[in-house]
Amino acid sequence: MSAVITSDETLVIETPERVPLHFALASIGNRFIACAIDHTIQIVTLMVVGIFFAIISNASSFGSTLMNAPKWVIALLIVIQFVIFDGYFAVFEWLWSGQTPGKRWLKLRVIREDGRPISFFEAVVRNLLRVVDFLVPPFYSIGLISVFATERDQRVGDLVAGTVVVREREAEAPAFAEVFASPISDAALRRSFAPVAFTANLDKLTEQEITVVESFLRRRWDLKDYPRQWMAWRVSMPILFKLRPQYDLATFTYEGFLEELLHRYREKHRFID
Repeated sequence: MSAVITSDETLVIETPERVPLHFALASIGNRFIACAIDHTIQIVTLMVVGIFFAIISNASSFGSTLMNAPKWVIALLIVIQFVIFDGYFAVFEWLWSGQTPGKRWLKLRVIREDGRPISFFEAVVRNLLRVVDFLVPPFYSIGLISVFATERDQRVGDLVAGTVVVREREAEAPAFAEVFASPISDAALRRSFAPVAFTANLDKLTEQEITVVESFLRRRWDLKDYPRQWMAWRVSMPILFKLRPQYDLATFTYEGFLEELLHRYREKHRFID
């Protein structure tokens, strides 16, 4: 994408398998463009809502009606505006695995400092504190200072929530099509890692998602160590975000998790066509 601004800053996170994952930290330019896109969507939404209420309440008297409205009505409108501005980021980042429309367009993503997907709590915390970042004019001046002052380019909300914004670099690992389109070299699935104990509702998974897991596990040994670990992380992330399983971080490995996930799923659906 032509709008993407490259950055050489790299965040290295060591996985439980002691394999380093290298993330490109999102540059100031990319974050600014993504934020501008998101704020534009918010402003347009508020304008549409305002026009709608102006039409249904007689546009000629809308302003005076608002000024003479009870204080609780004005307070409610302020709360609604706050929810639209802060709730927009929190809800999208929670539902879209750390992305908003602006971040998705710029291929940015919010993740936890340990490389795992953010939870609803972290999405809410980092965005409730967004007001601190642009509290002092010009907007986002505090956030800008915080980004420059921290090693991981974190604004105040990121520091409190324990999150970072990274740029997805697809060149770091083979594309899914490149790995899954080749003939299966070893159809026999075997456990190569200790089973990861976790609790989750596997009924949320689709057959397409489990097929991706199975395809990766069958073809992973065609990859070198680093691309294999990176691919395991890429396959695991959306599933971890969707299932939100409970597990012991000390014994967790991405490949062990995928192996256990596949075995449990196939065992449960063995007799289901």
